[in-house]
Amino acid sequence: MSSRALPRRTLRSGLSITELGFGAAQLGNLARATTDDEAAAAVATAFDRGIRYFDTAPHYGLGLSERRLGAALAAYPRDEYVLSTKVGRLIVPNDRYDGVARDDQGFDVPATSIRRFDLSRDGIRRSIDESLERLGVDRIDVAYLHDPDAHGPEAHAEAIPALIELRDEGVVSAVGTGMNQSAMPTEFVLRHDIDVVMLAGRYTLLEQGALDDLLPAVVERGVAIVAAGVYNSGLLSRPRPPADARYDYAQAPDAVIARANEIADVCEAFGVTLPEAALAFALRHPAVASVVVGMRTAEQVEQTLERAAVTVPDELWSTLVERGLLRDA
Repeated sequence: MSSRALPRRTLRSGLSITELGFGAAQLGNLARATTDDEAAAAVATAFDRGIRYFDTAPHYGLGLSERRLGAALAAYPRDEYVLSTKVGRLIVPNDRYDGVARDDQGFDVPATSIRRFDLSRDGIRRSIDESLERLGVDRIDVAYLHDPDAHGPEAHAEAIPALIELRDEGVVSAVGTGMNQSAMPTEFVLRHDIDVVMLAGRYTLLEQGALDDLLPAVVERGVAIVAAGVYNSGLLSRPRPPADARYDYAQAPDAVIARANEIADVCEAFGVTLPEAALAFALRHPAVASVVVGMRTAEQVEQTLERAAVTVPDELWSTLVERGLLRDA
C-alpha cells in the first residue's frame, strides 16, 4: 500500500519535488556490488512510500545507475516523478580493457568504458541524448553540470550556456550544477540564470561553509539548493561514528570524529539520533528544496524514511549553537 505523498517544495521553474529524494549512486555499485533485484526493490519501495524525486548520473557505475533506475521507474507513469541526471562526463568505450580490470573511481563494475570530460555544447547535448537512451525515458526534468572543478572556463563559456539553451528549448525543465564545493557554484549562480544547485557535503550538521558564499547568493537570486551528502560520507549515518569513519571519501581525522561525537551527545540528550538530526538539518534552510540520500536496498529506504519522519526539537539546534557545534544561520 502506498503511503501518503511526502511534502514537496517547488523550484522557480515550477518543478515540484519531494523534500526527500532518492540518490541512485549505489545503484551503480558504489563501493560494492548491488544486485539488479536489490536496486529494483529499493526504487519500488521509495516510490510506494511517497518519494517522487530520483537523481542519477552517467558517472555512477559507468551508466549502470541510469540503466537500473530507468528500468525500475518504467513501472510508473512518467508524469508522476521528477528525474534528474548530470552532464559533463561522457561514457566512452575503453579501448584498453583487458577483460579483467575494474573501474578505478569507486564503482564495482568492469572497466569496459571510461569517463571523458566534455563540457562543449555538443558534448552537453550528446550527454543528454545518451542519458535518455540509458534511462529509457523521453525527457529529463533537471540536468546538473557534474563536478566541473577543473574546468571553470569551459563551464562558464560553454557548458552552463548549453544547459540554459536546452532549458529554453524545453528539452529539460531546470538546470544547474552538482558539486562538492560551494565557491564555484556561487559563481554560476551570480553569473548565469540557473535554477538549482546540488550541493554535496558543504551544508550539513557537521559543517556549514556554504553560509559564507553560496547560500546568501541563492537566496538573493531565487535559486534552490538540493542538499546531498548530508551524512558527510557516512560519518553521520550512525548514532555514533565508528573509529574508522569516512569523511569526504577518506579516513576521518580524529578531530572531526570527536566533533561528531559531541554533536551526538547533544542529539541523545534530546532523544534524537545523529542521522535523524543530520537529515532534518538541511531542510531548515529556506533555500533547500530537497535532501537527496543514497539508498541501496528497500531496507535502507525504509530506514531513511523513518529517520526523516522524526521531529527534531528546536532546542536541539539552539543548544548546538550555544556549544559552538553549529553556526547560527
